[in-house]
Amino acid sequence: MAADQDTEESDAVSNFTVKQETSLKSQPIIFNPDFFVEKLRHEKPSVFTELVLSNITRLIDLPGTEFAQLTGEMVTKLPSGSSSASGFFRSLNFLKRKEKGVVFGAPLTEEGIAQIYQLIEYLQKNLHIEGLFRVPGKNLRQQTLKEFLNSGVDIDLDSGEYHANDVATLLKTFLGELPDTLLTHRHYHAHLKIADLALFDEKGNKTTFPDKERQIEALQLLFMILPPANRTLLKLLLDLLHQTARQQEKNKMSAYNLALMFAPHIIWPKNLTANDLQENIGKLNTAVAFMIKHSQKLFRAPAYIREHARHHFATTKGVQSKDDLDLLPQSSIGALPAKRNFIDSSVCPQPEGTQQHTEVALRELFAHVNNMPESAKKKKIIRQRKVLGNQLLIEKKSKNISPGTTPSNTGNVGQKGKENSPLASESCSHTKVSFTAQESTV
Repeated sequence: MAADQDTEESDAVSNFTVKQETSLKSQPIIFNPDFFVEKLRHEKPSVFTELVLSNITRLIDLPGTEFAQLTGEMVTKLPSGSSSASGFFRSLNFLKRKEKGVVFGAPLTEEGIAQIYQLIEYLQKNLHIEGLFRVPGKNLRQQTLKEFLNSGVDIDLDSGEYHANDVATLLKTFLGELPDTLLTHRHYHAHLKIADLALFDEKGNKTTFPDKERQIEALQLLFMILPPANRTLLKLLLDLLHQTARQQEKNKMSAYNLALMFAPHIIWPKNLTANDLQENIGKLNTAVAFMIKHSQKLFRAPAYIREHARHHFATTKGVQSKDDLDLLPQSSIGALPAKRNFIDSSVCPQPEGTQQHTEVALRELFAHVNNMPESAKKKKIIRQRKVLGNQLLIEKKSKNISPGTTPSNTGNVGQKGKENSPLASESCSHTKVSFTAQESTV
């Protein structure tokens, strides 16, 4: 899988959070709250994977075959009628397309995401359009846009030649032509189990009310072991759909309506049989609607994972589960503030020397990109850098929108979560986007 190749380029990936300002040179570099988690992922991948998987299995029950599928130890069988020969020629087609620089129908890469981000950036400015993502665009204009994106050029979508429905439909087409869904077929059974997580009554009996806190925690863990390119695009997409649903009074597209449009591309495995689909379709659609509503919480590492990662590099015994975190004295962890401005110093320390070193390194990286000769490669890298600033700007704007109210998951059984109610604001001060900078010879 192409996403696995992205892991080999991890040395060129920088995950960080910056304050939105006009000049990059004047931006202070602020540590990602998951800095040590990412450090553990790249420097000790086996330790990282074991830590995440052990906590996933603490939350959901995965029998041997389902766990083996999640870890990739067992390959999912193709449905009847799919021959190995057809799969071979289909893979060969992907290789040919990739050589030509085509993004549609090819395995997901960071470079492909940089091209598709042009569509996402345009749609962020047109969320008020009624029926967005539901009303189809014009085929001829979509085909023109598709050819432009495949050729790697920058498109002026604000020229008036294209409609928001053209762009929205083309985004769905791109997702539909990916070799695998964003959440990957390996995670399918885990997501079915997460959807079944429910509250218990006072007698310890399972109820029909979803346990939203455990669902969010399980999704946070599962998203952490996605391929890097899948995780990046999933965050961009869920953020876009979250903002779309917040304007449902204008566009008539609720989180559940959007889930109906995107569930096939996000969570339905390409090799899903008709019987499996019929049995679980309602559960899968509801699961995607839940992701859209709570997207602002799903891309943070749980607190105990951050504590374990920090302790691991401090050469002390790490916290390996939420239960271990609860046993620690509060003084050793530090109370989390109700609202964070830019960084939580109790979770992520900020050594002055390290921060200055990071700032200098990133400025040198930006300077190197700016000094590169004009080329399609340089444009792609600059566009990837734009993703970071624009994502932070979206979350900043979302704070100014008057949020609705969503019932909190307090464990009381007497009140159901309203899955189709207006979304509550769940803005997070931190945005994590992968920025890939590849060295080039001038």
